[in-house]
Amino acid sequence: MLVMARGIGQGRRVALFTVLGMTAGAGLVQLPLIALGVSSLVRTSPLALGALQWLGAAYLVWLGLGLVFIKPEAQARPDTTPVKAFTAAREGMIANLFNPWPITFMVAFLPQFVDPHGSSVTLQLLLLGATQKVTGVLVLGSYAVASGSIGAWILTRPRVRLWQQRIAGLFIIGLGFRMAFGGSASR
Repeated sequence: MLVMARGIGQGRRVALFTVLGMTAGAGLVQLPLIALGVSSLVRTSPLALGALQWLGAAYLVWLGLGLVFIKPEAQARPDTTPVKAFTAAREGMIANLFNPWPITFMVAFLPQFVDPHGSSVTLQLLLLGATQKVTGVLVLGSYAVASGSIGAWILTRPRVRLWQQRIAGLFIIGLGFRMAFGGSASR
């Protein structure tokens, strides 16, 4: 949702940098954690997983509220302060790191493909994780490009853009509440 909201609201470039933050940026933190086994501690600690889940939910709600309560007069004139590439990447990275689902998925999924009797288990986990992140760039990147194309049309219609951002904000808030109150990430 964040990638699509960025693509529609700020264009392909910002959406693609959000994708890079969500995949490559978050991968720089997540992959070493996976390889070193620290993420297993998060998964087995209900307190750590709960804290991560609540922080991620709060961040999503905060991002969504920013879209819902955008002022119509701010949308009527062109945006003079577009989201910078670094900001988009940082926000994508934060959204991914505070979302317990990606790391839980990697902890549950990647070890199934590791040969404990083969070469370095750490190297195998790093390669599998990197492959998963590259796949994420391709999939989310296609969402960024598609939503950016739709966004070019929406940008010429300020009222449509305002309501698109508000609706996207509501969806992002809903995802935050789902993360907070939806139960376990391993469902």
